[in-house]
Amino acid sequence: MRTMIAGTGSYTPENVLTNAALEEIVDTTDAWIVERTGIRERRVAAADEAASDLGHEAARRALDMAGVAAADLDGIIVATVTGDVPWPSTAALIQGRLGARKAFAFDVSAACAGSLYALAVGDRFVASGAARRVLVIGADVMTRVVDWKDRNTCVLFGDGAGAMLLAPIDDGGRGILSTHLYCDGTRAGILGIPGGGSRKPLSVELIQAREHFIKMNGREVYRTAVQALEACSLDALRANEMGPDDVAHVIAHQANKRILDATLERLGVPASKCWMNLDRYGNTSAASVAIALDEANRAGGLTPGDVVLMMGIGAGMAWGSAVVRW
Repeated sequence: MRTMIAGTGSYTPENVLTNAALEEIVDTTDAWIVERTGIRERRVAAADEAASDLGHEAARRALDMAGVAAADLDGIIVATVTGDVPWPSTAALIQGRLGARKAFAFDVSAACAGSLYALAVGDRFVASGAARRVLVIGADVMTRVVDWKDRNTCVLFGDGAGAMLLAPIDDGGRGILSTHLYCDGTRAGILGIPGGGSRKPLSVELIQAREHFIKMNGREVYRTAVQALEACSLDALRANEMGPDDVAHVIAHQANKRILDATLERLGVPASKCWMNLDRYGNTSAASVAIALDEANRAGGLTPGDVVLMMGIGAGMAWGSAVVRW
């Protein structure tokens, strides 16, 4: 038994923050941001919107596409690093709001690789027969954890959510062919939020030091990302006896255009095969892969039998890939 992605959905907030508007907030320019990242604008959650609100809307749209009622869900897995509260899980909050009473619900934390980690876990539940319908959601409100005084990080991130409804498929040639997850915890220090946990609990001193915001070594993140994304993508293709020429579409984490361009060049996959929305949304962390997939799906870009290569990397450093025959 294989797992298919039976429905997709996404949601981004209405508020748009352009590069021109950022010029009024921090020492930067539109030209500098576009040249270094490819980002032109990003979405910002309203004051009363949290991760569960974004995730709920994306989930509802995925369920509608799949024609599945929330009451029929067996599980909900949410990838997020910006949950509504430290606990309970954001998945539990969404489960309650959807009315999915028989569904188990839990979160996974893999930052920008979150959607792929959650997809891999959900696939195991469905492919093994332990569950028939699992909703996978990536939802992050990154604008709440960026330092608006740090031009190297605040220009990168935006808010959003994406969802994938997983179900079994009898067609042996289609569905999720394989998923591949990796992590190198020795590189955890190059990207993350140093304060606010049990190591450094919130305090006046910590907030004054701005350690409750994202810190990033951009040079090291770039180097690690390009190497890791190339390697995990090739691993996924080899596992399915495929090569770059077999790939019809690339659905990748939208972190930085230079990272994506370099990775695709090393893979030998034309950039035209990669769905890009980075310019409109920026880096939406765990939501990124799922939003890109939903947009490509709703645009009619994915047809049955197409080979879709998915890849993403985030803090940890954690990364992963998947091959899907649509």
